[in-house]
Amino acid sequence: MITIGINLLLWTAKLRRDHAPLLAQLQGLGYQGVEVPFFSGSLAEAAEAGQILRDAGLIPAMIGSLPDAAHNPLSDDPTCAAAGRDHLRWLVDCAQAMGAVSIAGPFTQPLGLFSGQGPTQAEWARLIAAHQAMADHAGPDLALMVEPLNRFECYILNTARDAARLVAEVDRPNYRYLYDSFHAHIEEQNPVAALVQTLPAVGHVHISENDRGTPGRGHAALMPTLHALRDAAFSGWVSVEAFGQALPDLAAATRVWRPLFTSEIELATEAIALIRAGLAR
Repeated sequence: MITIGINLLLWTAKLRRDHAPLLAQLQGLGYQGVEVPFFSGSLAEAAEAGQILRDAGLIPAMIGSLPDAAHNPLSDDPTCAAAGRDHLRWLVDCAQAMGAVSIAGPFTQPLGLFSGQGPTQAEWARLIAAHQAMADHAGPDLALMVEPLNRFECYILNTARDAARLVAEVDRPNYRYLYDSFHAHIEEQNPVAALVQTLPAVGHVHISENDRGTPGRGHAALMPTLHALRDAAFSGWVSVEAFGQALPDLAAATRVWRPLFTSEIELATEAIALIRAGLAR
């Protein structure tokens, strides 16, 4: 069964009670779940976010990442590596407090941190060990959906093939990968084929346009992507990820220098229509 979701980073980096009207709009459009960014805060705040979503009739999937170079599970510095593993455990604790069904996102390495070369065997081994520990800490009721990003944002995990390899080597039943159409259209020669070839390792899909604006208005192969999911009887999340200018720090981080759509709700409305059309038989 597919859950249709949307990432709240289109509006906010911190879910609050005053977002209830927005959540009601999303639920009214037909969204079943939302991706909740949770980058800082307490377990009590995570629990409050989960309650807000349950009150709105929406399923939470938590979005998590690593904050900075001091929290890097790939590092050969024992202090940095330990801090990175501690942060992964913190993400799990927050997601469990929230009542989230999964943690999704690029929790492989701090974003924008590069070594000047590709990943080493030692870094790959440290990543596997850190994610095995994270998956074990999460237990059977919390899924981990690790996201490969394009080469301009990270270096440890860029392609669907490597993501499927990571899933196989972590070898935990609650560990799969998140396929993002935006990143795939940068890294893959055939993005849809890369998805199809690795579908057994996929648990979460981001429908994201080539400019990260309104899905369906650009040149990303979104309808073929949705058809592939439909034809394979995919069971998991299919979620809209788009970025705008509502959050200045995020706009700077995602390089959104110009308006990409008329309004966030218009984008959400068009996106769910596209997803429904693509998944329909």
